[in-house]
Amino acid sequence: MEFMTSQTQQEYEDFVSCHPQAVFMQSAKWPRVKSNWGHEAIISRNTEGKIVGTMLVLIQKMPLFGTHFLYSPRGPVCDIRDRKVIEDLTGGVRVLAKKYNAHCFKCDPDVFASDTEFENMMKDIGYKLFRGGLNFDSIQPRYNYRLYLGGRSKDELFANLTQKTRYNVRVAMKKGVEIKVVGLEYLDEFARLMNTTGERDKFSIRPKSYFKQFLEGLGDHARMYMGFYNGQAVCGAIATQYAGKTHYVYGASDNVYRNVMPNYLMQWEMISWAQENGCDIYDFLGVSGDLDESNPFYGLYRFKRGFNGDLVELTGEFYIPFKPLIYNSIEAAKDLRVKMIHLKRKLS
Repeated sequence: MEFMTSQTQQEYEDFVSCHPQAVFMQSAKWPRVKSNWGHEAIISRNTEGKIVGTMLVLIQKMPLFGTHFLYSPRGPVCDIRDRKVIEDLTGGVRVLAKKYNAHCFKCDPDVFASDTEFENMMKDIGYKLFRGGLNFDSIQPRYNYRLYLGGRSKDELFANLTQKTRYNVRVAMKKGVEIKVVGLEYLDEFARLMNTTGERDKFSIRPKSYFKQFLEGLGDHARMYMGFYNGQAVCGAIATQYAGKTHYVYGASDNVYRNVMPNYLMQWEMISWAQENGCDIYDFLGVSGDLDESNPFYGLYRFKRGFNGDLVELTGEFYIPFKPLIYNSIEAAKDLRVKMIHLKRKLS
């Protein structure tokens, strides 16, 4: 086990960017986006000196408690059946915990909840598991909606869409909606659309500066899309493409011209980008696991479902509480905050 240095950063990135277990949040470029966190990266090698596993760890200072929180988003990156490698990477986590006086380490690997073999192995190594509820009560969404591209052509993917979604995509085309990949000069418009969406759908949004940092930090791995109708920006999205996967990360739309279905065409253009570059997965990211139509999050699921992918349930958050009393206090405060947000949304 070792930690990434400036000399091994490119080797780390070469490994992660080609690994089927990786996502963009494990890239060595991700700390450029999360610049308000510290970071370290753990590397595991085989006897020949070849990298066989990695884990990018973000580090957040908790001033009130004098400790740090360690978090590996969608880590580790390795063969998830290789216990020896995961134990080696976990050994690196324990070194970091001592170095930073950490109260807790968390990771939320991209592994299905049905994989009990992996779950049992992680518990045997020393992890606990927070499965979470049906809604968005974990750091990363536990329920994702994914389109597995499977080497299909654009025609095959278009035919795979539900009838209603194909119709909506064609409506946008016929009405003259234009989807463009745009640069940072459109950040003001994107931020405006995000503000409009947040107010309409009652969720908090990130500042414009974060989206700028996101696009600049990930560079060629990120794109901003914008949809125009009669020359006016009516929808926007930020997507990433990394390690054979395209992720739809942020989306926004105006309150006007929704009848020309710009968001459907924008999604189709991003799916086409994934297909053109040989990606295996187009990930719409989070949805609620509660599919009752009365759920306020149901509309999000209904929109994504129209692209005829799969609802996947991921295993949840594995964690090691190095200081259980502090960990429990912080988690209790977070749970209360989430409950208050849900109550506010329900009452509004």
